[in-house]
Amino acid sequence: MGSVSEFLNTPEKEKIWHGNHNKNVRGKKLRAGDLSMIFENGTLRYISVGNNELIRMIYSAVRDKDWLTINPLIEAEKIEENKSSFTITFRCLYHSGAMTFMANYVFEGRQDNSIILTMEGEALTIFEKNRIGFCVLHPIEGCAGRNCVIEHTDGSSEQSQFPEEISPHQVFRDIKSMRWLLDSINCRLDFEGDVFETEDQRNWTDASYKTYSTPLSSPYPVILEKDTRIFQKVEFRAEGSFDLPETQEEQTEVRLIPEESFKLPLTGICQSSRNMPLSKNEINILRALDFDHYRVDLHLLGDNWIAKAEQACNESSTLGTSIEFALFFDEDIQYQIKSFIRWYSENKLKVSKILLYDKSEAVTPDHLARTVIPLIREITPEVKIATGTNANFAQLNRNRPGNTGNDHICYSIHPQEHASDNKTLIENLKGQEYTVNSARIIAGRKGITVSPVTLQRRFNANNTFLELPWTDTEIPPQVDNRIMSLFGACWTVGSLKYLSEAGADSITIYETTGERGIIQGSLDSPWPPYFPSLKEMIFPVYFVFKFLHGNKTLRIIKSISSRPLIIESLVLTDGKKVRAILVNFASSVQSVKLYRCSGLLRIRTLCPDSYPEAALNYRWTGVEEEKIIKSLNTFTLEPHSINFIEGWIKH
Repeated sequence: MGSVSEFLNTPEKEKIWHGNHNKNVRGKKLRAGDLSMIFENGTLRYISVGNNELIRMIYSAVRDKDWLTINPLIEAEKIEENKSSFTITFRCLYHSGAMTFMANYVFEGRQDNSIILTMEGEALTIFEKNRIGFCVLHPIEGCAGRNCVIEHTDGSSEQSQFPEEISPHQVFRDIKSMRWLLDSINCRLDFEGDVFETEDQRNWTDASYKTYSTPLSSPYPVILEKDTRIFQKVEFRAEGSFDLPETQEEQTEVRLIPEESFKLPLTGICQSSRNMPLSKNEINILRALDFDHYRVDLHLLGDNWIAKAEQACNESSTLGTSIEFALFFDEDIQYQIKSFIRWYSENKLKVSKILLYDKSEAVTPDHLARTVIPLIREITPEVKIATGTNANFAQLNRNRPGNTGNDHICYSIHPQEHASDNKTLIENLKGQEYTVNSARIIAGRKGITVSPVTLQRRFNANNTFLELPWTDTEIPPQVDNRIMSLFGACWTVGSLKYLSEAGADSITIYETTGERGIIQGSLDSPWPPYFPSLKEMIFPVYFVFKFLHGNKTLRIIKSISSRPLIIESLVLTDGKKVRAILVNFASSVQSVKLYRCSGLLRIRTLCPDSYPEAALNYRWTGVEEEKIIKSLNTFTLEPHSINFIEGWIKH
């Protein structure tokens, strides 16, 4: 593939800006009476009155027997629209393995502020499925705490409420219709063709409640015979006062709130899944980031873990970090913990935290914790011990651990349990904040550890609770090429922002090297068509950590963007100076006004023009192209850019 510099000047470089196949799709703006919305890729998004979002999304999902969502091939799409109405028809082919399902859709928006969606589908083969049908996403902001009247399939009604805390189980059940009030707008949904229910998707860091078809109480998976037909219909209607103007903001306002400050969480990184030691050059590059800890997963089910542990000890020592051990047990707890303690006692280790897991349980069993924690305390009383889940917050929320003498509770985060497009990943960033807020209720005075944060999920928590080694030659399902893109770096800023502002105590994120890492390292990508990087490339996210950890003496402060789906911010201060990262998710130049700063601002930008230079040099600072502007002025951010800002707080 040639040198890095040659590669960055080929058409392949476009994959670095957005990721290989997840560019934001330009949607079609439509109206149904006073309702506005966007149609894109077979979905209706942002159904709103004025600037008030009523429905986040309506879409149809086909999920196989392992709960994997099958992406459709969309065909024969036709849109007929008037000023205040529309009709959309299209066909979707869903195919994966033995599954082949075809569905025809009609989306109709009417002048009376209603939308009707129908699906007529047919199984073209015999296959197993867990769910097929429409899903409606309700935005958390605006819905949380609101009353909702549920009409059940037997005709009875029940008054309920969208929960403010994350509900571990289904919010509403047995739904035929639902009615709720958002400000002056009465909203109503009616369903046909199946029984619907609602879950709290914040359990998986989605910033929405989801109403979906086929209750989880029904047996699954279900065998769908060839030629089986499925019909569903969803109708949404809005009534009330529609005198809410829809305004188009030409600039984004970012307001700093220094009165709300938080300690910068301890931040660590995971050992690479490449299964080879870090090279001297990789150590030098990574050491410059000054991570607090280094996560190492040890499966104590045999003796193979010892070599991995010793490698990790050497690497953490040369990186200058402490170790975060994630220990996995089976039923032979006594033997395994004594073996670990014997090895631990023979080595001089700098360990900050030990996470305890059972390989087959969703959450650390209390009996495991009560057996292991006292034994660890005997040899290393100062080390923090965490119990919880290696999976999603959902597992922790549904299986809350007891008080076993642990110091922290822990869970992991990834943003792709339900959808994978860039826009959804941005929308759901705030969902990470919700998990920390709810985890605080579970934890009480204990610390909160989020470990690890990854772009792609590491394993299917419907089937297992630990990641097993990948032995195939094809691309591992854990790899997402957006980690090497500017989009990936922008998303990471949002993740760090919301976890930090919510008060997480410790965050472990990504891996050191390779296709799940923050640098490519000493080996070329083995899958260049999908992951188009060369050895020695530095990924944009590297510079996010460089800036953040270069300001460890400062505190995180709350910052609010008027358009968080376009511009997001992560801000630190010591009460005098300000250090901020502003990211532009959009593919166009954006105007920004930053409030609560004074004097001059120095801005250094990592964007498509500057990244080719940064990818070759981990010492890159962007100082040569630095801009200096007055803090009172509006300034612009380049498309797909990460902007490092230095200034002063205004009192």
